[in-house]
Amino acid sequence: MSHRFVADVGGTNIRLALIENGKVAKIEKYLCADFDSIGEAILQFQENTTSDHFSAGCIAIACPVSNDLVKMTNHSWAFSQTKLKAQLALDNLYVINDFTAVAHSLPTLIHNQVIQLGQGSAKEHGNIAVFGPGTGLGVEHLTWTSSGWKTLDGEGGHVDFAPTDEIDIVIWQYLQKKYGRASAEEVLSGRGIVNIYSALCLHYGHEIRLKNPSSVTASGLDNSDVMAALAIKQFCRIMGSFAGNLALNLCTTGGIFIGGGVTGHLGDYFLQSDFRARFEAKGEFAYYVKNVPTYLIREPDHGLLGALAYLIQHTVENE
Repeated sequence: MSHRFVADVGGTNIRLALIENGKVAKIEKYLCADFDSIGEAILQFQENTTSDHFSAGCIAIACPVSNDLVKMTNHSWAFSQTKLKAQLALDNLYVINDFTAVAHSLPTLIHNQVIQLGQGSAKEHGNIAVFGPGTGLGVEHLTWTSSGWKTLDGEGGHVDFAPTDEIDIVIWQYLQKKYGRASAEEVLSGRGIVNIYSALCLHYGHEIRLKNPSSVTASGLDNSDVMAALAIKQFCRIMGSFAGNLALNLCTTGGIFIGGGVTGHLGDYFLQSDFRARFEAKGEFAYYVKNVPTYLIREPDHGLLGALAYLIQHTVENE
């Protein structure tokens, strides 16, 4: 008997799961550093979970996958998709970007796997967008076609940062002077929180005491640093404006979803923030976005679920 697997690969960990009855099962997590190659990690998982060989798999990985050679950005692993397929003796192997997997997970998530912020209700098969402030700013769109869900790839995290209030302008000026350009990723990411904090400190004449995202977030949440508190407040506002722009770009009646590690660290603070108010602050087009739902992803396995959805859809297409 053969089995199928899915994998979610980041710079530190690889998470793998079997597919049983159309669901992920027997999830295991390994340190990437413990293996010389991704093939060795998958074979170890196969040995640990089943005595049978794998017939197909889908790997979601945090790097570009446009060519046969896949080279990780934040780890030493590099591999040929063709050679890995042969090494594992697979009938089918799909290697996709991690945010492509995140996008494909979205239609499968149910109410207890997300938290809705504000009003609105999703329309079945409506366009969807997802973004995630983390090390960088990942963005993906999803649209329904006659052959199922299709992702619309792009580099939405690198669009221009568009200030909408006076504090935003202060931040924009800081980024423009520091980098020569103010992009969305330079405010909506881990380093983005530090950029916002540093810009506010310089503007209001405070010492820049905090140097990393975790310290800015922690000091903002417990109000031990007034500039850090203002920074995370403005971070949530900017995120709302950015999400509203995504809704306008593609009429996302299926919803806007938010992932990424930075937002998760804000916890309940984010749920009570000005995010939704800024999302709807689109002037004469407020009516256009007010019924678009926004969701915070709370499902920790959404990368694996997205790889599963992608594998199932593409296996059916190729049968």
